[in-house]
Amino acid sequence: MEGRKRIVGWGVLALWVIVIALAAPLAGKLGDVQRDRAVDYLPASADSTQVAKITEQLPGGDSTDLVLVYHRDGGLTAADRATAAREVAEVAAGHPLTSPPRPVPSQDGTTLLYAVSSTEPGTDEVARDAFVHDVREKVSGEVGGPGALATDASEVYGSLDGPLLYTTVAVVAVLLIVIYRSPFLWLVPLVVAGVADFMSMAVTYALHQGFDISVSGQSTGVMTILVFGAGTDYALLLVSRYREELRRVPRPYDAMVAALRGCGPAVLASSGTVALGMLCLLAADMNSSRGMGPTAAVGVLCALVAMLTLLPALLVVLGRRVFWPLIPAYGSEPKAARRSLFAAMGSSAGRRPLPVLLAGAAALAALALGVLNLPGTLKQEDSFSSTPESVAAMKTLAAAYPQLGTQPITLIAPDGSSAEVLERVRATEGVARAERGRSGDGWSEISVVAAHAPQSAGETATIRELRSALGEGVYVGGPSAEQLDMADTSASDQRIVIPLVLVVVLIVLIALLRSLVAPLILVAAVVAVWGAALGIGGLVFEGIFGFEGTDTGLALLSFVFLVALGVDYGIFLMHRMREECLNGLEAGPAALAALRTTGGVIASAGLVLAATFAVLVNMPMVQLAELGFVIAVGVLLDTFLVRTYLVTSASVLLGRRVWWPGPLAKKPVSTARSESERRPVGV
Repeated sequence: MEGRKRIVGWGVLALWVIVIALAAPLAGKLGDVQRDRAVDYLPASADSTQVAKITEQLPGGDSTDLVLVYHRDGGLTAADRATAAREVAEVAAGHPLTSPPRPVPSQDGTTLLYAVSSTEPGTDEVARDAFVHDVREKVSGEVGGPGALATDASEVYGSLDGPLLYTTVAVVAVLLIVIYRSPFLWLVPLVVAGVADFMSMAVTYALHQGFDISVSGQSTGVMTILVFGAGTDYALLLVSRYREELRRVPRPYDAMVAALRGCGPAVLASSGTVALGMLCLLAADMNSSRGMGPTAAVGVLCALVAMLTLLPALLVVLGRRVFWPLIPAYGSEPKAARRSLFAAMGSSAGRRPLPVLLAGAAALAALALGVLNLPGTLKQEDSFSSTPESVAAMKTLAAAYPQLGTQPITLIAPDGSSAEVLERVRATEGVARAERGRSGDGWSEISVVAAHAPQSAGETATIRELRSALGEGVYVGGPSAEQLDMADTSASDQRIVIPLVLVVVLIVLIALLRSLVAPLILVAAVVAVWGAALGIGGLVFEGIFGFEGTDTGLALLSFVFLVALGVDYGIFLMHRMREECLNGLEAGPAALAALRTTGGVIASAGLVLAATFAVLVNMPMVQLAELGFVIAVGVLLDTFLVRTYLVTSASVLLGRRVWWPGPLAKKPVSTARSESERRPVGV
């Protein structure tokens, strides 16, 4: 019989080998479909998105717009101007440009700019990057503009995959070694997480091919973090329960079956809740947010499948020796431990539940006030933690041309009314000049230069005035309009997605816990954590990290992740608490018992998840750094404050009413066995 059971384990491993072999061709192609163009992040219905799509259909296709900047602090010399003219001529001779570049000197004589635009690269990102690099090799000045900025951003995102994966693996490995205190055991869940990440890449590629979901560097980076973070959490819970069962059950196979029965339902429910929360992002209008929803859900579900199939098979095949040197022998008892930290925390919450609850709530509210100190909207040039050449060029231009827009506003108008639209544009306040560009497929392009610096209040007012004055049928786009549309759409998405996430999570919790009060407590707690984590971000982003602005999608994405992941831990705790109540304990003692038995493993899981998201803080994109910081801080607050103090103290105060209106709210205390005699249940 035991041999047959071992065959089952080897059979699961063989099946996974086949799955990996089939997935390999798909996973390897994910990088080919990853896109980080503006249109891949823009709102689906915005004016700027329509402009980006229509310009791709104009003669020559999408244009790559650059600004060549020549600057000397003491003033440009005649030799400088001659060098600039010669180098620009070389660029024009080597590439087809939409119009001859003309020099635009600054009033103080320190700077000269040339606007260069070419349709040669089209929508091919590789060709665009090659064009930008060739121009940079030909000119001695700085190369900026939307095309150069897109190339620099693409290179940063392209460089994330390796460092992000290696750093995440290293962080998880160190934490697992510390947690397991074994030279071998830590490697097993880490390998399984790597397999899950590989699988998630294959599934994401298949979804892109089948449903055309947007795949960006941001979404794939977050997916990797989720696979390793959430997957390691599930592994910690399973291995902890498996270790317990090995002391009671002689055969590893039977111990694993018992472990899966014990913690499997909670892991399934929590991962399902996280995946559903992520999928709520499909309701967003922002392309980047909508694309992140399914990729994040894929990451969580692939981690779940791997940790509930591949990990158990590996552990069963390896047997007890994988735990060396702390091997859980059959019939042995765990070493008597000192009173745990979570037992002490639970005792304080149990003795003084109301003061603990009020103090914790007040602390979260005070931290949330930091939201008022969040820096303003993040500008394009402030999106990098370092300063690439395109950003340096934008800063040079902003200083030299304070009253002139240095990147164009692009209008798309129907051919039949383009002449009238051009006259109305030239008469609009805030427009320095406007010229008609390409025409084709029933549309005409109009390039507008504003009388204000890019992304300034004056330029924003000009864009809004153009949209208001020109009405429907005329689209206003360009880099600044794109940033404006992102900010407006993010605010709109928050009003749609946040309530949707709350409703979906609440329904799942009600169905799982068969209560209304307990789910409301959990949801209120994670919302409070989100506010506090954002508030801490407001206190440190500008003063400590030096971030010049806040990404427009930070509030929405951090809310979805923190609510879904926070409820994840809440399910682990409440599921165990409910089982304790079913065994006869009152809600208060059950909450303390659940904290005492699950607190350690939940704390370990929280540390791992927070550490994996903290990896994003060191990435060279401010958007990722801000998102990683807020989620990491929120997970730590949820693990060590909300779960241990607030939820526990609220449960003690409410007693059996925490399960209202379910049957446990009315169930009297039974003459159940003492806690030491009861077999542990749940997580």
